[in-house]
Amino acid sequence: MGDAPTTPPGPSSSASASPDGETTPPSGGTASPTPTPTSTPIALPTDCRAILSQAVLDQFADVPLNDPAFDLSGPREDGSLLCVWGDPAADTTNLTTEITRIDRGPALDMLNMLVADEGFTCFAPDGGTRCEKTWQNTQYPVTDGRTLFWRDSVLIDTRYSNLAPDGYTSSIIEHVFG
Repeated sequence: MGDAPTTPPGPSSSASASPDGETTPPSGGTASPTPTPTSTPIALPTDCRAILSQAVLDQFADVPLNDPAFDLSGPREDGSLLCVWGDPAADTTNLTTEITRIDRGPALDMLNMLVADEGFTCFAPDGGTRCEKTWQNTQYPVTDGRTLFWRDSVLIDTRYSNLAPDGYTSSIIEHVFG
């Protein structure tokens, strides 16, 4: 909430709210990233709680983070971070975020493919490119989705089912890129 892009949609388009509580441009919209190159690579985070504001953490309540059943979660050998919020005994209601490095060319190829092949919508907030899509879970009456944000060779990739805290992605962006 409160961290939606400030540019309203054009007169012939309509925007919608994402599960993150942010405004999304109309379907079919794409944004070309124009990141400013940095001389020093952005440091990838190593703590799944530290990348979130207290307001976002409060929305997780008693949802477990990086349960031992998710053996590859937490900081990884390649420097990436995998955060898994969810009870391993639950059929749904989970959120997984991977923060990793990816160069501009492969990142743009991937994001463009998501737009062309899977109907994602992209826009350019916070100096990067954000793509997202939600859909109805095929087994349960809940919403699933995926949100990606790329900037300065860092990709934040979140997949979720029935768990989409308001301001989640924006909180991570603020922490990583400050």
